[in-house]
Amino acid sequence: MKQGNLSRILGSDLTRLDAMTDEDIDLSDSPEVTPEMFAKAIVRRGLKPVVKKKQITLRIDDDVIMWFKSQGEGYQTHINQLLREYVKVQKTQAANYK
Repeated sequence: MKQGNLSRILGSDLTRLDAMTDEDIDLSDSPEVTPEMFAKAIVRRGLKPVVKKKQITLRIDDDVIMWFKSQGEGYQTHINQLLREYVKVQKTQAANYK
C-alpha cells in the first residue's frame, strides 16, 4: 500500500473517531472499573524508579564486545551494570580520600 493511500485511510479513521461520543465506544471487552474493584486493587510499593537511559555511541574493542555478546541476551544491560559498579567504587574511593 502506498504512503498516500495509508494517510488517506488513517485520516478518514481519525475523522470518524473524532466524531464519536463516549456512548459510541464499545467497552464490552473492558468493563467499567467499579469502586469495589478499586478497593481490591493491589498497590505495588517499593519499586525501583525507572532510570532514563541515554543512547550514545561508544567504541569498544571487538574482542570485548564479542565476549559480552557471547554471554547471551542482555549484554548491554550487563555492560551497564558493570560500569555502574565501577562508578560506585570510584565514588567511594574519592570520598575516602577527602
